Amino acid sequence: MANVLVFAETRNGEVRKVALEAVTAARKLADASGGGEVHALLAGAPGIGGKASQLAKYGADAVIVVESPEFAQFARESLAATVADRAKAGAYRAVVLGFSAQGRDLGPRVAARLDAPIASDVTDVVVSGDSITVKHPGYANKVIVTLTLSGSPVVLSVRPSAFTAVESPKAGRVDQGQASPAPAATVKVTEVKEGAKGRPDLGDAPIIISGGRGLKAAENFKLIEDLADAFGNAAVGATRAVTDDGWRPHADQIGQTGRQVSPQLYVAVGISGAIQHLAGMRSSKTIVAINKDKEAPIFKVADYGIVGDVLEVIPALTAAVREARKGH
Repeated sequence: MANVLVFAETRNGEVRKVALEAVTAARKLADASGGGEVHALLAGAPGIGGKASQLAKYGADAVIVVESPEFAQFARESLAATVADRAKAGAYRAVVLGFSAQGRDLGPRVAARLDAPIASDVTDVVVSGDSITVKHPGYANKVIVTLTLSGSPVVLSVRPSAFTAVESPKAGRVDQGQASPAPAATVKVTEVKEGAKGRPDLGDAPIIISGGRGLKAAENFKLIEDLADAFGNAAVGATRAVTDDGWRPHADQIGQTGRQVSPQLYVAVGISGAIQHLAGMRSSKTIVAINKDKEAPIFKVADYGIVGDVLEVIPALTAAVREARKGH
């Protein structure tokens, strides 16, 4: 049997969806390794231990709670040291975390401290004997790369929404851990500024409505916001072209140089489908494209397509969604 350690990411004292997905991926690894346990490391400000039951609900046999005032912010060096020290002490087969903004920063630091191989942006994992084989997109999502990692531990960061969080209740016994000190010379996070309130984060949203230059003007993004509001649980995204033009904040950018997302539903509005944008959303479960150009590349990856003027289609679609949700 081989146990798996998960870094359970939190934000503002709440467990993030990507943490539950990481626990699900770790559960798959542990079960395939002969019935090992999943241990989730839950680090945060004092009081974060109250969230341990959420991790147990999704398959954590044990939750290691590490409470420290410095963890109210993303204390990267101390967190990396804490995760790595726990991984060394527990002789884990793998360390799993989300490929989020935090995970991209933390994963390589943990791997370096463990002198371990790392695979990032993982979309699938398979255990075969002493090796772990993973898949992840490469070359701007044009190919799927298969990697086999040997040794123990290995560090895996999983793409948000690639693993659907599945309930698998376990005992979730709680152990108290200690924060490891950071090096003397370090970077300190003093503040985290969040984007607009009222909508889910792009990495957490099950639905994303994304707009491009086909909207013709910044003020027409109000149509995108109205459609997102009609769904009720949708985030708003954008292409690099419109964020560069100042129509939307850069935090909304989806693509090779922006956010990589994998929602259940991705609605591309007035987006031609440049390869750089496709790299950020191609793994979405269902893609709907709306564009007046029937030859637009976005239609080649879309599950459903609507050829028409987005300024006419979106208000009609918004009204239809609102009507469909009446009574729900």
